[in-house]
Amino acid sequence: MCNSTIAVLGSVTQQTIIYLGFSLFILGLIGNLLTLIVFLSLKTFRQNSCAFYLTIMSFINTFHLFTGLLTFIMINGFKINWANASVTYCKFRAFYVQTCIMISLSCMCLATVDQFLATQSNALWHRLNNIKVARSVVTGIAVCVITYCIPLLVYYGHTTSSSTGQAICDITNNVFASYRIFSTPFLIGFIPLLIMSIFGLLAYWNVQRIAYRTIPLVRRELDKQLTSMVLIQIFYNVLAITPVLIVGLYYFILDKTLDTCSKTILNILLNLLTVIYYFYYVVRFILYLHMCIEKIPSTTDLCFIYSARESFVSKQ
Repeated sequence: MCNSTIAVLGSVTQQTIIYLGFSLFILGLIGNLLTLIVFLSLKTFRQNSCAFYLTIMSFINTFHLFTGLLTFIMINGFKINWANASVTYCKFRAFYVQTCIMISLSCMCLATVDQFLATQSNALWHRLNNIKVARSVVTGIAVCVITYCIPLLVYYGHTTSSSTGQAICDITNNVFASYRIFSTPFLIGFIPLLIMSIFGLLAYWNVQRIAYRTIPLVRRELDKQLTSMVLIQIFYNVLAITPVLIVGLYYFILDKTLDTCSKTILNILLNLLTVIYYFYYVVRFILYLHMCIEKIPSTTDLCFIYSARESFVSKQ
């Protein structure tokens, strides 16, 4: 009974990983590239700190799709694991994937906090909403994340599989493996989601009160637009990341108490949820459509009007 269940679930999961995985890869790649084009081509966004955080996130996500999702499809969809063939790639992939995920989620958290500060009624908070501060913060976080992930280059390597006797890419230090099991769900899951949710709700609350405050029309519309984008991203982030976090944590905590059948089924479920996790990267495609269809034209027109007005005033 267990073997037949595993066979069916394994086959369904494998096909899902292949077809859904490649669909997510293509949509995610298109969405992130188009979002980069929009953010980098419009002066309105190039000078905005929140847009800068989202730009860096899209840039990181674009590269992560290749090393993260594409290799995941090859490993679990076609049973081709390049990390098992090369120790160098084994170390690089572990380091690169972890670095990309942490920087991407950090930028999303920063964008959420930035919009909370930008929509505050107290103008003192707005001093933190500038491109120079954003660049410094992102640089500092990137350095910290890279430094934190360096042990992955040291402790990842080839070990011999007990079931197949072949070399596999895995952590070679038991202490570091235990640390990874309990720290990873919090660093790339619960903590970022908590920060996004709290400051996202606060930013939404501030935006609802913007209409009652006397601020320039252009800034009001831009704040609403960016906050809307951030909230959409947060909503999909929670839906995409939470399931794989819960199942993954459950799997690792109860690993020693589960029988072989339960472990195999949970591992299959974890692979399936990992594909769903990559919806986090496809949200950029949804946001691009959201920006182009509803938001960008009105904001761009307002910016042209505002710039023309400023130019006219300066010539008087």
